[in-house]
Amino acid sequence: MVSTDAWPRLASIEEHTHLKSAFTDVVALIVLLLFIWLRLAREKDNAVPYSVEIPRPCLDGWQAESEEKEVEDKQIAYRTPSKAFIRCHCPANGKFLGAAPADKPRDIDLAVSKAGAAQRQWARTSFGQRRRVLNTLLRYILDHQEVIATAACLDTGKTKIDGFLGEVLVTAEKLKWTVLHGEKALKPERRPTNILLAYKVNEVRWEPLGVVAACVSWNYPFHNVIGPIISAIFAGNAIVVKGSEQTAWSTRFFIEIARSALEACGHSADLIQPIVCWPDAASHLTAHPGIAHLTFIGSRRVGRLVAAAAADNLIPVCMELGGKDAAIVLNDTRDLDKVSSIIMRGVFQSAGQNCIGIERVIACKDVYDRLVGILQRRIKLLRVGDALEDEKQGREVDVGAMISDDTFDALEHLVDDAVKNGARCLVGGKRHDPHPTYARLRGHYFSPTLLVDVTPEMRIARQETFAPICLVMKAVDVDDAIRIANATEYGLGASVFGTSPVALERVVSEVQAGMVSVNDFAVYYAVQLPFGGVKGSGNYV
Repeated sequence: MVSTDAWPRLASIEEHTHLKSAFTDVVALIVLLLFIWLRLAREKDNAVPYSVEIPRPCLDGWQAESEEKEVEDKQIAYRTPSKAFIRCHCPANGKFLGAAPADKPRDIDLAVSKAGAAQRQWARTSFGQRRRVLNTLLRYILDHQEVIATAACLDTGKTKIDGFLGEVLVTAEKLKWTVLHGEKALKPERRPTNILLAYKVNEVRWEPLGVVAACVSWNYPFHNVIGPIISAIFAGNAIVVKGSEQTAWSTRFFIEIARSALEACGHSADLIQPIVCWPDAASHLTAHPGIAHLTFIGSRRVGRLVAAAAADNLIPVCMELGGKDAAIVLNDTRDLDKVSSIIMRGVFQSAGQNCIGIERVIACKDVYDRLVGILQRRIKLLRVGDALEDEKQGREVDVGAMISDDTFDALEHLVDDAVKNGARCLVGGKRHDPHPTYARLRGHYFSPTLLVDVTPEMRIARQETFAPICLVMKAVDVDDAIRIANATEYGLGASVFGTSPVALERVVSEVQAGMVSVNDFAVYYAVQLPFGGVKGSGNYV
């Protein structure tokens, strides 16, 4: 027999079941919508495949063509006299790579105008759209790193490992960092208020500048060109990039990689404008009224000219002007073999043509002789040559070519002057002995050099060599090491090796440098810390 009060209970159970079912449906719908939103967000950031025409010298089986024939062919194509071309050769072997048309002031005007028109549209894009462009560029770089490294090697003479490490890896890391953290860095910032304006909200907003420009050096032709592009376009700017005439051949190819990423994502390639010109036309860009900000990488001498030109229109300038970076090895350093490996990389990477390369090794007296002995043995074993050609013959190369032989006389004079004043040259000290292959092909090689017992008064201890020269200087203690390190007009980067936290902190605090690595070399660059120097090495503006 059923009690009459069972029906209300059944109704209550049925109502609860319906409510539970409705709640489940709502949760399922929310989950589905969240999944769709995440999928669309990922697709918005997803890389888009694209292709860029590979330069012929990067292809297997390439044979250098007649220099005169290529220039003549381009005269017909561009209807310009031959003097309007920059003739490009491989520093490792002298082979002719190609002729790049040299831009004139009117070309610079047109580039700035096109960039400005494209920037007005680009400034309205979302961070998601910009991330998609950078992800697209990153994917292309990773998929084509062999070609990119080869092009950099051909145009600079560097080794393949220097191409992958100094060009591809650091560029990929900059892209990755910007994709992951760029939006956060550019988000509006709340600032504290005061009692008088307690009812107000204070906010700092980061807005695009417009058209910015970068004049970059030849030693890292891919990274130096792409690096400013990454920062500029993610911040909503357009950019005009002037590569060095020394690497004109690869500059246009590298910039086309970035321009094509924009096009692949449905944006105007005019946002990025390449300029390759002779120095006499460069001042038209650095003083251009259409430029809102200028980045310059180069020598102090040229940097002064750039700053003077930019001052005409009050263009803000960020400059990196090289250095005489010191690596300080303290008395309590334990593993000198490991430290010597780091020093070798810091000195001889890219044949010493590295803005933040180690130009001086300052070793305290207790470790000085042992470190010199280790370095002497290792530097003697360094193999010099054309990495791409020797690789085909099964020969390994440790140190590649220099960009040209223009500095060889001066370098030899600096070494000779130091020896006359008490230094000892234990390895090298002069241009590389003629090699049957390299002499015939006109490669530019300077012997890996070890110069010890160098003192701060010597010219070679004060002037940037930008060459495969390892200078070793003796310090009595930490105070003396800091004094020696600060005895130049430069202040870009530095390294310190040791175990005492107190001594390490003293060096970090008292060495006059924009960046310092502890028990390592230049690691600040790989993690996207601010890059810049003090004194004669530039600024952070």
